[in-house]
Amino acid sequence: MVASLAVLLAASGCSVAGADPIGGGPDTLRIVLPEEPPTLEPCDASLTATGRVTRANITEALTEREPSTGRLEPALATKWTRDSATSWTFTLREGVTFHDGSPFTAAAAAFSVKRATDSGIDCNVDGYIFADSELTATPVDDTTLRVTTAKPDPILPLRLSFVEIVPTSTDPDSRVREPVGTGPYRIDEWNQGRYLRLKRFPGYWGKSPDFAAATYVWRAEGSVRAAMVTNNEADVAIGLAPEDGAGDRAVEFATNEVSYLRMDATKPPLDDIRVRQAVNYAIDREGLVTAVFAGRPTGQLVAKGVTGHNPRVRPWPYAPERARGLVAEARADGVRTDITLTIIGRNGIYPKAAEAMEVVQDGLIKAGLKVRIKMLDVNAWLEYLLRPFPAGDTGPTLLQAQHGNQAGDAAFTMAQIYGSEGAQSSYGTDALDTLIERAQLASGGKRQKAFADAFAHQNDKVVRDAVMANMTGLLALSPKVRYRPDPSTNDEMRLADMRRAD
Repeated sequence: MVASLAVLLAASGCSVAGADPIGGGPDTLRIVLPEEPPTLEPCDASLTATGRVTRANITEALTEREPSTGRLEPALATKWTRDSATSWTFTLREGVTFHDGSPFTAAAAAFSVKRATDSGIDCNVDGYIFADSELTATPVDDTTLRVTTAKPDPILPLRLSFVEIVPTSTDPDSRVREPVGTGPYRIDEWNQGRYLRLKRFPGYWGKSPDFAAATYVWRAEGSVRAAMVTNNEADVAIGLAPEDGAGDRAVEFATNEVSYLRMDATKPPLDDIRVRQAVNYAIDREGLVTAVFAGRPTGQLVAKGVTGHNPRVRPWPYAPERARGLVAEARADGVRTDITLTIIGRNGIYPKAAEAMEVVQDGLIKAGLKVRIKMLDVNAWLEYLLRPFPAGDTGPTLLQAQHGNQAGDAAFTMAQIYGSEGAQSSYGTDALDTLIERAQLASGGKRQKAFADAFAHQNDKVVRDAVMANMTGLLALSPKVRYRPDPSTNDEMRLADMRRAD
């Protein structure tokens, strides 16, 4: 398998042509991304492509999780206390203003919580972070906010680290194109399809960032992004592969991102667990991380260090003979294994995304399944990721996906991805729903065990996914930038952490 992958990579080639200079002057940080953000709507900041631009740059939350330590730190709230099982009080930071000059108050915080969790604009953060749970935010005075929940929620302050705070002048009924926040940068110009430029906010309450401006552009080819740094056309390039040619400008880092395939278990032949098991056995995970992208094989959607990670859930072994046997067994029992499966891929989701799916396709075909690949750009792909899914008969699908649990708790993975009604879930079971519900109400050691049990149940009894690898990140930095990436960098790239090297 590794040999065939090498041939595949050689055939794909890498071009460095077509990289336009970004410009902007020496005080501008030039960043090249794999894709343009589909939206800058703050309540969708839990989406990677949006969050890496907005979170902690344009908008901020009441709390923030320090990626390196996992500790929850103050942000727009300076402290918080739990008054009862269902009630919390937050003390808010004084002297903070939004980019439009209006003051940050408890009324704005309450408005932001309601807009993100109880509005008709289908915020991603609602399904992803709160799993549609009910909560009420009430301003007590300008600097005091009380938040109550319908059910006990032991990690509410952590969940609120995903609610980006916006002023009350923000449209509560429609998504905004250019959000106003309290962050160190405000939007200067978004020329859709070409570039996005941020300018330093002179009224920022915290330490002023080094760079006066930041300009983002997007190039799909990793080799082009790397070349833009080595040719001094960009200062930061993310989402690179070792083969992209960043050379001594490359910086490798651990991430919390896990790549996986979401199987539509409601349609034949994927509605038969033997076929879903066969898909897992047919994927050569070691080959993928050796020859296609950087990482290490894993069997679950959260990385070590996240509450709920189960070390007993191991990566599925590469067992092509067993895969063929399971498919043959299902076929003999009348399962329609001749129905074509469609891999819904996403360009740029990680390095060599299309090549990875070709490797998967090859393994599944050898197992006796029919498979085609449909690569989409991020907006079209999101229609398959999030409910409501595309109407009509799309046939059985395997969705190429990647999940990063930057919050550090499996609550932000299980309900939305594996719950029967989860925002990113295509299939669930009553038994798994019960395990998830039990885990979400638990605290401390019981919480860890309950989520670990839920992951084991998914892996042994449900097999909804083919989890592939815990990804290793690679970015490139120009000589003018000092930056230490952390496990959350792919989801939340804080411009204030990027310092001038001179």
